[in-house]
Amino acid sequence: QMVVWDEPLFQGRRREFTAACDSTAELGFPTVRSCKIESGAWAGYEHSGFQGQQLVLERGEYPSWEAWSGSSAYRVERLCSFRPIACADHGRSRLMLFEDENFQGKRGELSDDCPSLPALGWGSSAVGSFLVRSGAWVCSQYPGYRGFQYLLESDSRAGEYKHVREWGSHAQTGQVQSIRRVQQ
Repeated sequence: QMVVWDEPLFQGRRREFTAACDSTAELGFPTVRSCKIESGAWAGYEHSGFQGQQLVLERGEYPSWEAWSGSSAYRVERLCSFRPIACADHGRSRLMLFEDENFQGKRGELSDDCPSLPALGWGSSAVGSFLVRSGAWVCSQYPGYRGFQYLLESDSRAGEYKHVREWGSHAQTGQVQSIRRVQQ
């Protein structure tokens, strides 16, 4: 469940959601400026139609844009669409990463959070493609889960992300240096 307000600090009009919302404007909310995630994990988007910068919203309170933008490299002051994220039991989460597009080149596999791919021995600052075997993962541009975020899910695209442009409408770079599992 997700509760949203049209003003910061949980003020203004309020509405509860248990399913995806393609456009908050169509529901009389020009933008969402604060929210609480009461159950599950959600993907929030800067624009309607699940477009623009995406943010992973896990259980907790987000009184203003600073709370959800956190260490993102991009300032997202409003949410205009959002949807629940299907997450697997963390004991079963598996992600394969490849140096090149189309699952080519050097390959690695993760089943746990990785705050620094370089420290793990991944020689490149970029990843060319991903194969999500199970769960939902957040890839971040820099070590320590900072910078642009990319949400990768096993139940989307059959878990296949062959090119950077498939990581989301906002994907600008293949630079990925930390990866973590989405928390339920």
